[in-house]
Amino acid sequence: MYGKILNYYACANTSKGFYNLFPSNLEGLDNIYILKGGPGTGKSTLIRSIGNDWTKKGYDIEFIHCSSDNNSLDGVIIPKIKAAIVDGTSPHVIEPTAPGAIEEYVNLGIAWDSNKLKSHTEEIINIKKHIATCYQNAYRLFAKALIIHDDWEKIYIANMDFKKADDFALNTINKLIGDSIFNKKSIIKHRFLGASTPKGPVNFVENLTSNISKRYFIKGRPGSGKSTLLKKLVKECKLRGIDTEVYHCGFDPDSLDMVIMRELNLCIFDSTAPHEYFPSRKDDEILDMYSELINENTDEKYSETLTHIATNYKETNSKATSYLAKAKSYHDNLETIYIDAMDFSKIDSIKTDLIKSLTDLE
Repeated sequence: MYGKILNYYACANTSKGFYNLFPSNLEGLDNIYILKGGPGTGKSTLIRSIGNDWTKKGYDIEFIHCSSDNNSLDGVIIPKIKAAIVDGTSPHVIEPTAPGAIEEYVNLGIAWDSNKLKSHTEEIINIKKHIATCYQNAYRLFAKALIIHDDWEKIYIANMDFKKADDFALNTINKLIGDSIFNKKSIIKHRFLGASTPKGPVNFVENLTSNISKRYFIKGRPGSGKSTLLKKLVKECKLRGIDTEVYHCGFDPDSLDMVIMRELNLCIFDSTAPHEYFPSRKDDEILDMYSELINENTDEKYSETLTHIATNYKETNSKATSYLAKAKSYHDNLETIYIDAMDFSKIDSIKTDLIKSLTDLE
């Protein structure tokens, strides 16, 4: 019987720039193999292959996806043996806590022909400059989109009943976790359920919640208190020793999109665009924060302004995404150079050694 695969992002291209949430996902692991090497050295292929091999052995795994390349992975975690293999190259540099004891560097660069790469030195440098410029432009536009989003939020915040919002949050938290208390320190994992990618927004909500019996879908508008509710819930989970998966917003990492409490077999998430879902199981439930907390007819009253803001926001994000796509195209060119200089038989040997090291942990 195959193991289950959990998919999520640990890093994202956001309105606050490149955002790294790797650390909390690696806490508690005893063996972390950090892959080093340039683009095209086979890091993602190696990660995927070993992850799939272990699911075939019946182990549950976690695939950490790459927000800059829809077909690539940044890491795999095998929780049962407390081990991980991660891409430790820029920009998601992994800071070791106990080098040699927990973390071990695996240099895939030993498989490339340096002489071949030297003949492309100027081209490599130029391509990397183009990539850096693309990301700068993308982050600038995402930051601009956040300012637009703030204006969007202001309309609903100005029309919110804050006393009702506080009561709603308190009642929702009581409804979700009741008197549940665990006599332990809670384990908190910070992640992204989705991300802005070269192909646009992508999310793994269905995968992440596939084994959760009770799902709460938060409906609302920007500024209607969805993230604030989730933050209050996380705070309460910490106090009660409830292990919690905290999923940040891939656009604004200071906001939250979802909280999963697997010990309680429930989750609650912001079910609005770009990750809009509707109940599909008998125990799914909607929490409508717009109808509960926002003054009646706010949408209608500010219709023209809201339409303008929404259009501007969508267009700005679309432009930012186009720069992610350009960066990906340049990166593909860079990969071609490195692939041509690689001896993949050496990578196969590295993979064999990694598999042996992991197998020894069983």
